[in-house]
Amino acid sequence: MKLKKINEILQQNLVADGLTKANTLQKETFSTIKSGADCVIVAAEGTGRSTTIALNVIQQLARETEESPRALIFVESKEKVLEMEALFDKYAKGTNLEIYGIHDKGDTDYDKNYISTGVDVLIGTPNKLNDMLSTAGYNVNRLKMFIIDDANSLLKLRHETKMMRISNSIAKTQRILFTEKLTERVEILIDKLMLEPYYFDIEEEETEEEESDAEEKDLGAENEDEEEDERKEEKEEN
Repeated sequence: MKLKKINEILQQNLVADGLTKANTLQKETFSTIKSGADCVIVAAEGTGRSTTIALNVIQQLARETEESPRALIFVESKEKVLEMEALFDKYAKGTNLEIYGIHDKGDTDYDKNYISTGVDVLIGTPNKLNDMLSTAGYNVNRLKMFIIDDANSLLKLRHETKMMRISNSIAKTQRILFTEKLTERVEILIDKLMLEPYYFDIEEEETEEEESDAEEKDLGAENEDEEEDERKEEKEEN
């Protein structure tokens, strides 16, 4: 994947997974996220949000490891936690980053013990992250990235209070919010989380099949126009 100054190990892992070309979302946001600026990214499902989160977090944190979590990622459900965790495990291979996911159905005592041994990236549902960080006493001031995936879904489940409680306990960190739609509730959350974030509005890209169909339609239309012109010429000659 061609992105400016991308980590070599991350690059190798992406290529090994068949990701040799960055899509619109990844190209437009990479430099700004890498700079450490707060970002609001409006992008529909299917635009590569999860991959964008994974590659940017790995890019930021791969240089070194620490015992305290340095990236928090809020997702909607157990299924989303497992999906995101699997993606990180694949793309962070060889970086020594410790990735861990927690969700409402997990064993709290086991999770606390595991995180206390040292975790770089903590992925979880708002309920579990809130319970874990409020009772276990982890040093959240070491956090470099605070990421909310699919803010629309999380707000529908009324998780804003839990996310804000954690955010307010962090002195300084980069905050990144992904959302499918920029609704009024999402805008209120953004105003509470960030001061002057950069905004990105990413349109859904056409698949290769859709692009091919579009080209065929254009070619077919051109052929029809040519045939019509030929018929007109024949009539004029007659």
